[in-house]
Amino acid sequence: MTVTDLVSYEDALASYDPVMGLEVHVELGTATKMFCGCATTLGAEPNSQTCPVCLGLPGALPVVNATGVESAVRIGLALHCDIAEWCRFARKNYFYPDMPKNFQTSQYDEPIAFDGHLDVQLEDGEVFRVGIERAHMEEDTGKSTHIGGATGRIHGASHSLLDYNRAGIPLIEIVTKPITGAGARAPEIARAYVAELREVIRALGVSEARMEMGQLRCDVNVSLRPHGREKFGTRSETKNVNSLRSVERAVRFEIQRHAAVLDDGGVIVQETRHFHEENGSTTSGRVKEEAEDYRYFPEPDLVPLAPARAWVEELRAGLPELPLARRARLREEWGISAHEMQSALNAGAVDLVVATVEAGADATSARKWWLGELARRANEAGTDLTALPITPAQVARVAALVAEGALNDKLARQVIDGVLAGEGGPDDVVEKRGLRVVSDEGALGAAVDEAIAANPAVAEKVRGGKVAAAGALVGAVMKATRGQADAGRARELILERLGADA
Repeated sequence: MTVTDLVSYEDALASYDPVMGLEVHVELGTATKMFCGCATTLGAEPNSQTCPVCLGLPGALPVVNATGVESAVRIGLALHCDIAEWCRFARKNYFYPDMPKNFQTSQYDEPIAFDGHLDVQLEDGEVFRVGIERAHMEEDTGKSTHIGGATGRIHGASHSLLDYNRAGIPLIEIVTKPITGAGARAPEIARAYVAELREVIRALGVSEARMEMGQLRCDVNVSLRPHGREKFGTRSETKNVNSLRSVERAVRFEIQRHAAVLDDGGVIVQETRHFHEENGSTTSGRVKEEAEDYRYFPEPDLVPLAPARAWVEELRAGLPELPLARRARLREEWGISAHEMQSALNAGAVDLVVATVEAGADATSARKWWLGELARRANEAGTDLTALPITPAQVARVAALVAEGALNDKLARQVIDGVLAGEGGPDDVVEKRGLRVVSDEGALGAAVDEAIAANPAVAEKVRGGKVAAAGALVGAVMKATRGQADAGRARELILERLGADA
């Protein structure tokens, strides 16, 4: 089904209630893999970070990564989950070339964390609670690269290359309860949930959670049910969606696709689907297995886990301030609206503003530079704010120079130019480029006299009481000084010389 075959989103919602389930896989930032001592360094030579355990060779025995378990417990606590007093691993059996053992070591009916929730704030400030079914530990698969063909997928490829460096890297899979009651806001809620979950993971420090690098991936489950019906419809699962925008688009497309099939008298097939960035559509992958198809059974080579209650409580006490509460506190401290805070969050600027304030700037100035000039530069460069070669301390120094009157906004932008170009810190750039505001009476007075002499008609208007006309003379002074004049002081001198009252 193509985009043109869909019913409109509004018509879909007029007949059906959407139900969602989101499965998010988080790659933990541990130094070694989940069940062996192999390194997890990104970008290493293919198949150079493997051993008999993660390759599934006969007789190799796994050992659980303690840091992975601790990370799982901390994630569960941050999501308000119950932490199991006893849990164990299971073998999830299936054959794919990138799974060298022919089974994945995961958790099935006995996860380490379960029955939690995450509150997410939408653009208009409304808070929606998403229930968490479970958060369980497992290992990642290897990576297949399909050569030949037009899509980069196995269909049409001439051959495939396999890299097992990723096989065995620790994952936490976080599964929501069925999300109902979202209505028309379902795509927005899905995006907001994944965004908030990413913020929680980063706050815990257990993963960088960079979606573009595959460190956080979302499987999007969608079904529809006619209004008034209790039973859920058949779901589809769009696999490995790797950006917030794509999560939102995948939900919207699947709602429209399901509605079109159902309206036409068709039947939804329970299947996995692929998401296509170029047009926001999905296409069929394979028929979706049920749990029994994986032939789960307890992992015989690993003992069960029984997290000590005292240890769990110690981890709970050490949790950082969670993102939603932190943003509420910062909003109050900064005196901004929910929409303004959301804008800072969307731009990835919250932590940068915090660090800039800690370096001495006031919150208004810090937000102004990061969300204005620097956000524009990042957008032009096609990069994140955090990737710009300027530090919060340097931005704070630019703000201080403006506050001192040593720079105006125009000159400050030139200083930022210099810092981004690698010319040194703000003070170095000011010195090298000679950008300090001209405020001494001699140089500024001379520029004012020249402007008055060059514009006699305007000067006469000012003498006659039309004080607003002084703006043209201030502009002439600014032009003559290459924007470096103290505009306020220049205006005062103009009015003094022309005998006009401010």
